[in-house]
Amino acid sequence: MGEFDLIRRFFQRPVRRAALGVGDDCALLAPAPGMQLAVSCDMLVEGRHFFADVEPRLLGHKALAVNLSDLAASGTAPLAFTLALSLPRADEAWCAAFAQGLLALADQHDCELIGGDTTAGPLNICITVFGEVPSGQALLRSGARAGDDIWVSGHLGDARLALEALLDQHPLPPDLLAATRTRLEAPTPRVALGLALRGIASSALDVSDGLLGDLGHILKASGVGACIDCSLTTPLIAAYADIQRSDTIFDRDFLRLCTLAGGDDYELCFTAPAAARAAVLQAGASSATPVTRIGRIEAEPGLRVVDGEGLPVTTRFASFDHFAG
Repeated sequence: MGEFDLIRRFFQRPVRRAALGVGDDCALLAPAPGMQLAVSCDMLVEGRHFFADVEPRLLGHKALAVNLSDLAASGTAPLAFTLALSLPRADEAWCAAFAQGLLALADQHDCELIGGDTTAGPLNICITVFGEVPSGQALLRSGARAGDDIWVSGHLGDARLALEALLDQHPLPPDLLAATRTRLEAPTPRVALGLALRGIASSALDVSDGLLGDLGHILKASGVGACIDCSLTTPLIAAYADIQRSDTIFDRDFLRLCTLAGGDDYELCFTAPAAARAAVLQAGASSATPVTRIGRIEAEPGLRVVDGEGLPVTTRFASFDHFAG
């Protein structure tokens, strides 16, 4: 199976909204009048971002999900995406399963595959996603103000629990590993919540490398500081209740590490004025997404982490760095 046969069999689809899709040297795409085009790009590399034995269907899902998560963080509606795919060999069964996971999520969010590239080489997936947002209404990292609440969506820490177990660092019972591994390999992009937060959130980003590290980007862009109550974050581990009921024992600092610096959560971290709490909760309800208030923005620069009694937490938590180690 050659390159163009592979594209036609697994990735070429009828054009829907794009003026021109797969097949020419360039696709043609235009946002609606009064809208801005939002663009994001993410790369997944075998051995760095995923294990070699991951199911190709799940890998297809995640490859697009991490890009849709960026659109969610900017309050942007998905339009289309391109796929650049490097494969060790043209494995038909692998390609069929990968395309199934990729295109099922694309259809769920009405996001059209409009082009890309394929080549032989180490397994590497690079997606560029396009969305549209009303001019001037995109959520940015630079809008947080002193007194704003800090919120997170969904759950934090389960992906890190799965990663630690798969690396044989902190074993999990089989049922807990299966549940947390789903969170690692098939994250849910919070697109509906991002759209609902337009006009409410003052800043936002997605949590991909760890809560504290990613929140730091908001603080730097906005020129503010923050205080996080870590007693509100540990219970956000979806598997937390099951861990408490099982014989698995993790120390407090490890659970804090998972929620504060775990990475691969692909939830939204966002800020909003305290007066907007009811609106934030309504945005969560309308998008069927849990939201939790975990701290506040402060005028003094820096990021403080405290426990449930307001006492400083001195343990240092380092988020993921692509070029560390």
